[in-house]
Parts: sequence; structure tokens; C-alpha cells
Amino acid sequence: MNISYNWLKTYLPFDLQPAEVAAALTSIGLETGRVEEVESVRGGLEGLVVGEVLTCVAHPDSDHLHLTTVDIGTGEPLRIVCGAPNVAAGQKVVVAPVGTTLWNEEEKIVIRRSKIRGEESMGMICAEDEIGIGTDHSGIIVLPAETTVGMLARDYYHIESDCVLEVDITPNRVDATSHYGVARDLAACLLQTGRSVALRRPSVDAFATDETAEAIVVEVANTDACLRYSGLTIRGVEVKESPEWLKNRLRTIGLRPINNVVDITNFILHELGQPLHAFDASRIKGGRVIVRTMPEGTKFVTLDGVERTLSAHDLMICDAEDAMCIGGVFGGLESGVTEKTTDVFLESACFHPSWIRKTARRFGLNTDASFRFERGLDPNQTVYALKRAAMLIAEIAGGTVVGRIQDIYPEEVKPYPVDLTYRKINTLTGTEIPPETVKSILASLEVEIVSESVDGLSVRVPVYRVDVRRDVDVIEDILRIYGYNRIGFRNHLRSTLSYRTATDHSYNLENLISEQLCGAGFHEIINNSLVPLAHYDGLTAFPAAHAVLIENPLSADLNCMRQTLLFGGLQNIEHNLKHKNRHIRFFEFGACYSLEPATDASDKDPLRRYGEEYRLGLWICGNRVENNWAHPNEASSVYELKAYVQHVLARLGIHRVSNLKLTGNDLFTDGLGLQTPSGKTLGLFGIVHPKLLKMMDVDTEVYYAELNWKALLHEAQKNRVTAAEIARFPEVKRDLALLIDSDVPFEDIERIAFESERKLLRRVVLFDVYEGRNLAPGKKSYAVSFYLRDEGKTLEEKQIDAIMRKICRSLEEKTGASLR
Repeated sequence: MNISYNWLKTYLPFDLQPAEVAAALTSIGLETGRVEEVESVRGGLEGLVVGEVLTCVAHPDSDHLHLTTVDIGTGEPLRIVCGAPNVAAGQKVVVAPVGTTLWNEEEKIVIRRSKIRGEESMGMICAEDEIGIGTDHSGIIVLPAETTVGMLARDYYHIESDCVLEVDITPNRVDATSHYGVARDLAACLLQTGRSVALRRPSVDAFATDETAEAIVVEVANTDACLRYSGLTIRGVEVKESPEWLKNRLRTIGLRPINNVVDITNFILHELGQPLHAFDASRIKGGRVIVRTMPEGTKFVTLDGVERTLSAHDLMICDAEDAMCIGGVFGGLESGVTEKTTDVFLESACFHPSWIRKTARRFGLNTDASFRFERGLDPNQTVYALKRAAMLIAEIAGGTVVGRIQDIYPEEVKPYPVDLTYRKINTLTGTEIPPETVKSILASLEVEIVSESVDGLSVRVPVYRVDVRRDVDVIEDILRIYGYNRIGFRNHLRSTLSYRTATDHSYNLENLISEQLCGAGFHEIINNSLVPLAHYDGLTAFPAAHAVLIENPLSADLNCMRQTLLFGGLQNIEHNLKHKNRHIRFFEFGACYSLEPATDASDKDPLRRYGEEYRLGLWICGNRVENNWAHPNEASSVYELKAYVQHVLARLGIHRVSNLKLTGNDLFTDGLGLQTPSGKTLGLFGIVHPKLLKMMDVDTEVYYAELNWKALLHEAQKNRVTAAEIARFPEVKRDLALLIDSDVPFEDIERIAFESERKLLRRVVLFDVYEGRNLAPGKKSYAVSFYLRDEGKTLEEKQIDAIMRKICRSLEEKTGASLR
């Protein structure tokens, strides 16, 4: 936000230089990034002088140019060729001699000695738009006859030099979005540094109104959205150009002057932080202003000429028949003040922040008014701002305030009571601030001290400090005025032993797995946790009814929290496929969210229905090997994905995991669930269902795994790494060809083998699977290797045979397996 140095001094006389003001504001939390010297007109009209046209004759070689001689008070008159139709001898004009610099927006123009149609020209007689004081280009500027020749144009137009401070306002400091608000904070700072300063608030004691005259009547139909609405009627106004001082104020902070009434509303906005809106009273049908909403789908044309479709949740300022303005956001095309306006209705209101924020976001509008209303304004300021604006309008535009001030304030907002203790102040600030200093700072911040005790204070916080509600908020305010730089370091250091939390452990393992996957050719992706609800329509694995919805989404594409990482990765794959990158390995760590539908209306803890899980997702598609001279192209498969999943589990020290075939899971055409021996689910993986791929515009087969990271960490904690000497005795291998039923998985074979021989059996490896000719229907053949070793001696053949017979017997009894 731009703050004018000169404007600031009208409320707080001080002797600081602009750079010192910037440093003081930054020290109290109003960070000032840039200080720029500016002038009310670009270039400050430097080099321009007042001249008198002595002679004016037609150009001999042109039907529209004139040859003039102009006296600028330097002795010899200047010969200037001028093309303006209104130039004549005897006029007082603004002259740009040779060497003068003019500005056309950002373009710099230097006046040079030149020849125009064979005639020499030693300067230029200027129009309004050429020197930046207006927009008229119909002819040159003609000054009053009494204007002194040779007078500097900057003196004639009262050009002001100023400095603009660019103050970065944090979202909680809406009270500082005005010159008076910044001056109020600066005064508190200067008082604590020993300077004697007095804050000057513009007086409205002279405000007067003719209460007997007829005025516009106000009605508030929606008091939830409109906390307070104040308005008054001014008749007999002359809408015209603003005086120079007002235009200079606005130009300095980057605003374009429009007319005196509108300029005053902008001036009050930047003076006090209170948005105002001026209506042409003659266009208010029925003589009534009604604050309400309009039916869903109503069309409304705003001040920029754009037709907008209203929602039933958009607060509107209406007359007896139609909408006139989007409350707190943007004015309407038909109700604004124009040069023909003679009667004005002035609005000063306080709207509910969430109503304004939602409407502004819905229409994509961000105005100076909505910026302030969205953050919450002081409803107790509306009438004061209204009186201040009415007095300025009466002074500058004439007119009379008629009727009583219309002020609808259903529920008065009172200062917020807060209790403070000196002990907590000193504990939180890290230093001992004397009670007298605390009370002095509170007084400078306009915080009322209601009562005092040995231990602390009871105070009332002004309503305009909408961000200060708790004792810690007040203490923060005390500290920023006291000075962060005054908090010193003690001579001793208190420390505790460092220890690793569960979060640290999770983060370290997450990095470990990320490095492993990157080494295997994966790329990490990070997706938005907000997704379209449409992704879950018709799904049973992740029903739409279990989605956590966003109450006020930015768009329909971001209206719920994700239940699975799958769709974000599919969007990334779709993007890469469009860019001809078809061989993809992605992984992502991210949180997923769920909501259990309510079953008990009397549940006192609704948050229990919400769930959040941290998960790891893996996606692969395309070819595993591509364009390799030593290896033919090889497509990726679900078995490749399974290998990556097993490598992740092995790296975490998780070895005993069962694979369960998924049934009824509409994410996959075929998939497996991962389960621990105790029955805990660790995740799932499989081939993504074609209907989901089609929905996401993915035209290739995708293999996906999603692992529950918290469950993985829990299992990883059980892993114990032990050291043992290298085996001194050889390992023995025996191979069996087993004929089993087709529905018997290898993990059953492995489990039964280890149950049969717990001491000497080291490994069980499947090295071949056969299904086809020479086998009975419903049968398959497994070729399995069994590795045996005794740590104390070499195994004898008789012992080996006994172990293998026991394993075969167990397999036959439990699975019906037989040797081929």
C-alpha cells in the first residue's frame, strides 16, 4: 500500500526524514520496502514556463500550422511553429523551450530545435495532455491574462514534491490500511522513543444537516451480511473537476482523479480506511435503499460494463425495484455519479468479511473496498467517515445535507475485554518490561485500562483492532511497540539434549525410500490435495460420500480433499503422454483424507469422523527397456511394479508380507493387497481399471501401488538388524517339482515349508511355473528350491532327506501337492 509522506504529516507532525519513517514503521511490524520521491505530475513540469504569444500568422506552406513569436521572459522572443486551432496573439500559454523533457506515460520526449515545413521552431506551446495535467488535446492551454510571463509552470500549477512509502500490510492489520491508521501506529512508536507528538484526527464537529427535508430512506433486509449501514443525502451538488490539492493527494499514491465527489470517497478510503460509495440520488427508485440479496441467476451490469450473473449469496445494494451495486465490491453502471448528478446519496457501511470475500472471489474482483471489507472493518467508524466526507463534499462541490443520517446498527460491537498478567508479558517477551512502560504503550495504542492489580491489568481493546482478541495478541502489540531490538541475550544458555521424534524418524525413512526410488529411475511428483469430486463418482473403493468437501471452493475442480493419490499421478501421466514421454516412473508422498458419514446425530465430537493418512504412491507405464542395443524392447508389467514394492518393503526391513487377491476393488482390473501376518493391511497394487484411464485421458496401461506409510513405519520399527559371522558350513539346495491346484499361491508353499522346518531351512525360492499340456485341468506345476544349512556342522544326506520328506508330507496334507 502506498503512503504519502506529506499526507501522513497532516495527522502527525514529526521531524523524521522519509527513510527514518520507513525504518520506524518496519520496526513496529509495518514493513516498508521502498521509499520513492515523486511529484504530483510526472517530471514536475520541469523546464516549462509561462509565455505570451506576441504574433501569430498562418504558415506559408500549411493550411493548419501557425508561425508564432512567444515571449518567455528571457529577452529575445522564441519562434515556434504551432498546430493548435485556438492559438492567437495576446494569449498567455505554457511553453516548452528547447531542451525541456516531457513525458507521454512511460516515454520520455525531449524538445529539440527543428524545422517544420521549412520554418524553424524553437520549442512547443503545450496542451493539457502533453504536460500531464489533464486529458484535453483539442487545443493549447490558455492561461488567465494576468498570469506573469516567465513564471515557472510548476509554480503556477502548485506542483508538490513528495515521497511515497510502500508499506506491506499483513492480512491481520486492516487497521493500518489508511494514512490515519499508519499515523496512529507511528505515533505510538515515537511516543515510546521519547518524542512529544500529538495525533490529529480531523474534526467533524461542524457537521450540520437540515433534518426537516426529505431524504433517502434505508432498509437492511440481511443483517447477517450487513453489520451496520449508514447513509445520508446531499442535494444541490455540482459535480466537477477536483481542486489541485485533492488531485495531488490521489495522484501521489497512484490513483487517477475522476470528479470531485468520487475523488472525495477515494480520499476518505485512503485517509481513514473506510470505503464509501456515492449514488446518484435521482436514480434511486422509490426513494429507498434496500440492502438484500437478489434471486439466483439475476443479471447485473457493473461499472466496467460487464454483465455478471448474481448468486443468491451476493449482497446487493438495491432501490425499490432493481440492484444498484454489489455491496462492498463493485458499483453498478446505472447508479454512479456523473457530471449531470445534482443529488447524491452517500453510503458508509460495514459488511461481514466472509460475504464480501466469497463474492469477490466468485467474480474475480479485487477492489480497494473489497480488500478492506474482507479483512474486517470497524463498524463504529461508519458515521464519522460519513460526516467527514459530507463536509468535504459541501466544501468542494457545494450542496446541503438533508434529512437525518440513516444509521442501521442492529447489534453494537463493543471493545474486547482482555486480562493481562505482568508475569505472562515478561515470560512471552523474554524480558522484563516495567509496568509503567506497559501502561504507557497500551495508552499510546488506544487500549483502555479498565482496572489494575499488582499482578496485571484488565483492558478493553478498540474495535478497529479486529485481530486482537487474546492476551497473547495484546502482548505481541506491546512487544512490537516496545521494540524487538530491545530484547537482549542473556549471559547463559539453557539447552536440552537433542532427541529424535517419530516425525524425524518418518522424515529420514521417507528420504531413504525417495533416494532408492530415484536410483531406480523414478521421478518424484507433488500434487494438489484439492481435487474434483467427480473423480469419485460411482467408485466403491473410495465413495463420493466419504469425500471431505470444501465449503467455499475456488472452482469445481478443487472442491474436495483427495481420498487417494491415484488421480493426481494419472493427471501427470496424461500431461507427459501429450508431450511424447511415454515411459514413466513416478512416486509421491502425500496425505489422503476421508469422512465417515454421520450415523449418530448426538455425536459430540464430529471431528472423529474425519480421517487423514499419509501414503506412498507408485506409478509405472510404458517400456521397462527401450532402444537398447543389448536388449530388446520390453514393456513394463505389474510384476515389475511388484518388484519395486518389494524393494521398498525390504529397505524398511519388512520381510513377512502376504499377497491377497483384491475382489470388488474398482480401481484395478487385477490387483493384490499387502498384509502382515497379523492381518494389518499395508497397501495394494495392480493394473489400473480402463474406465479410470479413459476418464483421465490416459491411453496406455498403468500400474499403480499405494502404501500406507504409517503402517509401514509401524512394521519397520519391529525390524531388528543383527550381525553374525559368515557361515563356516555349506548351504544345501534341494529342488522339488510340485503339482498343485491352480488357486494355491506360492506364499502358502513358503509358509508351510517354514512351519515344517524352523531350524535349518533358510530360504524357499520359486524358479519356475508351468501350466499347460500334460497337466490335468485346474493344476499347475511349481519348481521350488529349498536351501538348508546348519550353523554348527555339515548336513548329512540322511538328515537332509528326513527334512525334505517332512516338508513334502506337510505340503501334501495342507495343499494336496504331489511330486511330479
